[in-house]
Amino acid sequence: MQSLTYGQLIKGNRNFRNLLAGQFISELGNWFNFIAGLGLVRHVSDASPTAAGLFFVARLIPFAIMSPIAGTFVDRFSRRQVMIATDLARGLIALAFLFVTSAEDLWIAYLATVLLHTFGAFFDGAKNAAAPNLTGKEGLLAGTALLFSTRFLLMAIGSALGGWAAAYLGYKAAFVINALSFVASAYTVWLIPEEATRDEETAERMASRSNRSPFMTELREGVKYALTDRFAATILIMNVIWATGGGSINIIFERIGGVHFATIEGWNPDAAVGALWFATGLGLAFGMLIAHRTSAYLDRRKRNRAFIGWTLIVHGVVFSFGALMPSLWLFAIVAFISRAIVGVEYAVQETMFQRSLPDQIRGRISTLDRGAEMTVFGLSSFAAGELMYLITPQTLTIISGVLSALAGVVWFVRQPRENSEPATAA
Repeated sequence: MQSLTYGQLIKGNRNFRNLLAGQFISELGNWFNFIAGLGLVRHVSDASPTAAGLFFVARLIPFAIMSPIAGTFVDRFSRRQVMIATDLARGLIALAFLFVTSAEDLWIAYLATVLLHTFGAFFDGAKNAAAPNLTGKEGLLAGTALLFSTRFLLMAIGSALGGWAAAYLGYKAAFVINALSFVASAYTVWLIPEEATRDEETAERMASRSNRSPFMTELREGVKYALTDRFAATILIMNVIWATGGGSINIIFERIGGVHFATIEGWNPDAAVGALWFATGLGLAFGMLIAHRTSAYLDRRKRNRAFIGWTLIVHGVVFSFGALMPSLWLFAIVAFISRAIVGVEYAVQETMFQRSLPDQIRGRISTLDRGAEMTVFGLSSFAAGELMYLITPQTLTIISGVLSALAGVVWFVRQPRENSEPATAA
């Protein structure tokens, strides 16, 4: 299949441009919120690892728990309306951080974070389910790479700017920017026609409420598909294994950047953490942007299986070497390389995954996969925070890299045949 280039997709597809613009704006605000929220928790808790761990749990676990429900919801109702409503709700919730002024107010930060990411599960479910319809089959690879690369690019830009804003303008400015970004995102989604977010067959089925299965029945159908379809189950298992190590990155950056290098090199803690997320986001965005040419090469030579497995293994090994780096900048370079490798892998993997899913069930499967990954990611973050009382951040970096690399081993075990198309037999 001939894939559209990035320029062709952006120039010729107004609806996708609007979705991309909305994501760009809201993700920028999200990273302002992340760096400022983390810094605020660190400030009022006297840099407690447990407080930081709870903050990450509040970000990740609600998203994980709500994802299967959100996926079923967006397969049944208007994806466009879900995105608009959740954006507006998050715009109000983001302002709650303005009321956190002491350790006694931390519950407000945790509750607001829980609500932001609960609504975020519905937004992401609707966006991910609608994206293949907006791009078309020819534009799916370019669309996937652009959506994720801009998201990760905003991780880089937003975390750097968020760190700067928190350090020099104060936390309140970052929270206000986050709130306004959600409103702007809702406007761009409003510009997308309803009919563009679904294929005709699914839209007709939705219009006939008498033919619609009960909510729990559709939820169970999604879980059954994810567990019995071989390729979907492979992606699910692989992402969960990756998250056992990947979840530690939150604590690693917080302790190595915000505490270790801030102490020995004199960095502002918020700026140091922002610098590491900048390198990570830049690496992921770079990897995503070279995915188009990489995928075309892999398709011609039928090397998708080997590429996905080996890149997962190599990225984890490279990240482990970060433990040996004597300065923040050298650690950031290692993080950039590791994330660039996994970025191009993820774009190829996600495109294969999305192409394998029927439209009427896509929201359920993609959010179930994401939810399971985020559950483990959140638990890993909390466990890593508690481990900081027993081991060094450098030791945790090695453990994180090794565990993440095991995802590549799982891929080779589950996908034994070299084929450019996914194996879907149970």
